[in-house]
Amino acid sequence: MHGWIILDKPLGLGSTQGVSAVKRALRAGGYAKAKVGHGGTLDPLATGVLPIAVGEATKLAGRMLDASKVYDFTIGFGVQTDTLDLEGKAIALSEVRPTLAAVEAVLGQFTGPIEQVPPAYSALKVGGERAYDLARAGEEVVLATRAVTVFSLTLGDSDGETATFTAHVSKGTYIRSLARDIALALGTVGHVTMLRRTRAGPFGLDTAISLDKLDEMANGRALEDIILPLRAGLDDIPALPLSPDQAGALRQGRVMVGIVVDDGQYFATLDDVPVALVEVSGREARVVRGFNL
Repeated sequence: MHGWIILDKPLGLGSTQGVSAVKRALRAGGYAKAKVGHGGTLDPLATGVLPIAVGEATKLAGRMLDASKVYDFTIGFGVQTDTLDLEGKAIALSEVRPTLAAVEAVLGQFTGPIEQVPPAYSALKVGGERAYDLARAGEEVVLATRAVTVFSLTLGDSDGETATFTAHVSKGTYIRSLARDIALALGTVGHVTMLRRTRAGPFGLDTAISLDKLDEMANGRALEDIILPLRAGLDDIPALPLSPDQAGALRQGRVMVGIVVDDGQYFATLDDVPVALVEVSGREARVVRGFNL
């Protein structure tokens, strides 16, 4: 089993628990033991797309961390919590409730390259410790401002008490911080009351399955029907067909010379069998990630 299982992660489940669920499914179906990892953390209070890499796909899981993401999220106005979501305790209150026009007017401030301060309750490290561990211990957490990009931000429903948005964001963007800053720009405070990831890199909800469906397919020994190929995680990378000699060279880690393609990354294959992710520069191809298939 080598490829991607895309979970529609339910509320309350952590990303590592999602990995454990796939491992259990593989065991339940009698499949050979394989490496399993996730392609980017999704908070327990968030739902939606959680890519799980199986087998050789785990070599590409890091690429998911760099991929852009799309989220639907709702801001509840009037209360800011220490975690910036429903899990935390209230630390600031406001009677101000923004109008629809006011919400629409601030969207431009949060579109494009922006600076944001990550939440204190995050997995970022401060002095070697996780920020959320320090925050839970009652210590003051000071995180550096980071540059991120919001490719698009659109408003859905807004009733004054809440507003729901869809955001397409770069890696490293914290939706909880975005929600906090939108509320502050509107002269009030707020926190995330709903967060759903609808896309992570090339993977969307259209290919995601529930945990119940995962168990059902595992018990029927039909995980092959739902696992996406290794290639699915590289839909933005062009293919590079190889000859048997070229494939052999790459599998030995050798530099392949005389490649007449533009510089950049390619998904090198031999008769549709993945061989390596390669970087071509000056008509030379070097292995970035080799696949043992």
